[in-house]
Amino acid sequence: MIRLALVDDKFFLLKALQEKLDFPDIQIKVSCANGAEMVQYLEKNNNVDLILMDIEMPVMNGIEATAAIKAKWPHIKIVMITVFDTDETIFKAIQSGADGYLLKETNGEKIREAIQDTLQGGAAMSPSIAMKTLRILKNPDAVLVTQTTETIQLSEREVEVLEQISKGLKNKAIAENLFISAATVKKHIENIYRKLQAHNRVELVQKARDNKLI
Repeated sequence: MIRLALVDDKFFLLKALQEKLDFPDIQIKVSCANGAEMVQYLEKNNNVDLILMDIEMPVMNGIEATAAIKAKWPHIKIVMITVFDTDETIFKAIQSGADGYLLKETNGEKIREAIQDTLQGGAAMSPSIAMKTLRILKNPDAVLVTQTTETIQLSEREVEVLEQISKGLKNKAIAENLFISAATVKKHIENIYRKLQAHNRVELVQKARDNKLI
């Protein structure tokens, strides 16, 4: 029995995926609305063999979640399943440790085959993704140039929050210093994490300094 987890912020897409994967050898252990929920679930119970992970999600996107999960539970296989097939997205997914990459238009039988292949050590990819991956591997510098020339845009308030984080302050102290609620601070921090593609506060501050944001 294959123990599966699904991660997607759109409920109707989760339901559609569940219906596609109605096979006797597949058991869906959990469905989560974002990467953070998936990580929280695994902290309590990491009884899954493979995760089908969406990319664009609030709180923690699929690429951030994949990196976090692979760092802590490297044995769990992760296949991205998404509508995004840009070179940069594929490159970031590979960097984060994804074991495969499928498009959401893939039918249930093909997804099932991809799951089985991945669990046996393969790298399941939709044909168009495989072609793009080969091109990226032949010329990774082209994608890296695109990434490094992108400017990270933070709001004035986000920069203020970032400066407070760099001083080692916790959310409550930041809220008091900036005269805003702790919930607002938390939301700003979530946005900063997403924009800087960071997974913890140390990495967040380092990336901010590298990009001369603070």
